[in-house]
Amino acid sequence: MEHKKNTRNTGGRKPKLDPIKHRYMVNFNDDENALFRQMFEESELDCYSKFIKAVLFKREIKVVKVDKATLDYYVRLTQFYRQFQAVGNNYNQIVRALKTNFGEKRALQMLYRLEQCTIELVILSKHIITLTQDYEQRWLQR
Repeated sequence: MEHKKNTRNTGGRKPKLDPIKHRYMVNFNDDENALFRQMFEESELDCYSKFIKAVLFKREIKVVKVDKATLDYYVRLTQFYRQFQAVGNNYNQIVRALKTNFGEKRALQMLYRLEQCTIELVILSKHIITLTQDYEQRWLQR
């Protein structure tokens, strides 16, 4: 068996082309530390070192603030929209059922009552649209 003296064991990790090997240490007092942590949380980065590099090298830091009230309003408006669609589907089914199951006079009576409820629903939906537009103008930043 021949052993080459120049062969090297190539097991393990391959070395990085540009290893990160320079480290620095910073000390903060309590006020500075509170400000640092607040800025870090607002940046929504996952690592302190990435945050510090971004601040030092003036990279763009995205701060996303989630307004719980706006999110809740949006969720409730979405739920209302789904219910409104369900009412529309039921409306069509009711009109079909009235047409097929009742006489003309009785169907017209019931359609009149249904029409009154529909008018109330339209007024309510217009009021909701007005409130939403007012909310967007007052509270949502663009």
